[in-house]
Amino acid sequence: MINVENLSLRFGKRILFDEVNVKFINGNCYGIIGANGAGKSTFLKIITGEVDQTSGRFDIQPGARMAVLKQNHFEFDEYTVLETVIMGHKILYSIMKEKDAIYAKEDFTDEDGIRVSELEAQFAEYDGWNAESDAAALLSGLNIKEDLHYKLLKELSGKEKVRVLLAQALFGNPDILILDEPTNDLDLETIKWLENFIADFKNLVLVVSHDRHFLDSVCTHIADIDFGKMQLFTGNYSFWYHSSQLALKQRSDSNKKAEDKRKELQEFIARFSANASKSKQATARKKLLDKLNVDEIKPSNRKYPAIIFQQEREAGDQIVETDNLGYKNEEGKWLFRNVTFSLNKGDKVAILSKDPLAKTAFYQILNGDLQPTEGSFRWGITIKYSYLPNDNAEFFKENLNLIDWLRQFSPKEKDEQFIRGFLGKMLFTGEETLKMCNVLSGGEKVRCMLSRMMLNMGNVIMLEEPTNHLDLESIHALNNGLADFKGTILLSSYDQELVNSVCDRIIEIGPKGNLDKLMKLEDYFEDIAINEQREKLYNNLVK
Repeated sequence: MINVENLSLRFGKRILFDEVNVKFINGNCYGIIGANGAGKSTFLKIITGEVDQTSGRFDIQPGARMAVLKQNHFEFDEYTVLETVIMGHKILYSIMKEKDAIYAKEDFTDEDGIRVSELEAQFAEYDGWNAESDAAALLSGLNIKEDLHYKLLKELSGKEKVRVLLAQALFGNPDILILDEPTNDLDLETIKWLENFIADFKNLVLVVSHDRHFLDSVCTHIADIDFGKMQLFTGNYSFWYHSSQLALKQRSDSNKKAEDKRKELQEFIARFSANASKSKQATARKKLLDKLNVDEIKPSNRKYPAIIFQQEREAGDQIVETDNLGYKNEEGKWLFRNVTFSLNKGDKVAILSKDPLAKTAFYQILNGDLQPTEGSFRWGITIKYSYLPNDNAEFFKENLNLIDWLRQFSPKEKDEQFIRGFLGKMLFTGEETLKMCNVLSGGEKVRCMLSRMMLNMGNVIMLEEPTNHLDLESIHALNNGLADFKGTILLSSYDQELVNSVCDRIIEIGPKGNLDKLMKLEDYFEDIAINEQREKLYNNLVK
């Protein structure tokens, strides 16, 4: 248990937290949410001791062991992968090191014998004999192959390091688990594994994430940071979002009687409680929701951007066709090959690949930035497409304010008020519109790129990892905008909720061809026959 009392944090005149009082109970998973800059990660750093609060206090249950997902990817570079994971249990690791040091001594004394016997007892108490096998199992679950387990961490790629550090945090069944953006750089299969692990985890979890599907799968409660305060809500993220939106709608409906509003909220709770059966934590969450008082549901003060994609003209029947399209990188590796498909008007397609470089190359070819190694593709004559790349750095090199930056992408209308209107939809107002584009944050850059797409009014839009750097409010707005778009969409994203709610067709590309299925993402991954076909896309032994 963690008990927070009157906790405040100030940076000069800026108040980040103002007398926060919350209690986190063992056995629950709390999703910490809030707008960008609200202090989600800072709150976790206060709990872990990395940042000192200005006033107030927090108490952690005596004897509780806390594990934290490390953000410094170079801290353990000189240690092997397996050792790095075991270091997540500091007490066990210190016992192992002291024990090994005594056994390595040439002049082994009686005192050493007594001490090592004590250490052996503690080692057994902490299940030390299974430490390596448990660590290896975690690594395998996170898709770190056995041939990497004894390599130094510095020999691994950045994405592999992230998985090792996640295994370190999960190792040894900690009493309190602190996770800040744990799904970053994880593929969909690994995220699914992590969801199952956390859902089965019996102790206390505090997690910050922009992945709504992950929050829905693991959270029993939501801790919302707003206006310097933190308020706890029963249920997962979707329950918090929909209930707060319903409460906001009710607040604006002055003609509706209080009794009718209460009945509407009670029906919503009952409906959502019944749907909770999809989650591994369903039983516990359903009990919590059944006990929930409607008075606990309050409207959200969040601001959501207006992401509205419109077509300048409706597309004809021919969208795009590919014929045995393939691309080999500079190292001679085929990222994808023999990719053949034809899109229909209005298709909303998820583009998948186990290799993220394959997806990037695929989009760059369709956008005309890269030449295919083999095969061909052809856009229809009525098509006007827009592309949101994963890496947008090249668009923000010039020293332009946001009005001038966006104006250069407006094909017809250059009037400042017109441009300001598009920026305003993305929550850039007043003096913010004069901000220089080369000093924007990652999330601000993505919102600018979305404004650029909206201005283009294409009838086909291609988006590669569009939720990177976005806050949950912008992700919701993007989700709604894509769902409402009448044109054709090609989308790649690790945000399962976004893909599953928008796309109804899956095209997966690999070195051995492509799969093309008319179905939702969740059904695609659960189909055993399709999973066997997917392996053949990447299996070098397949002719």
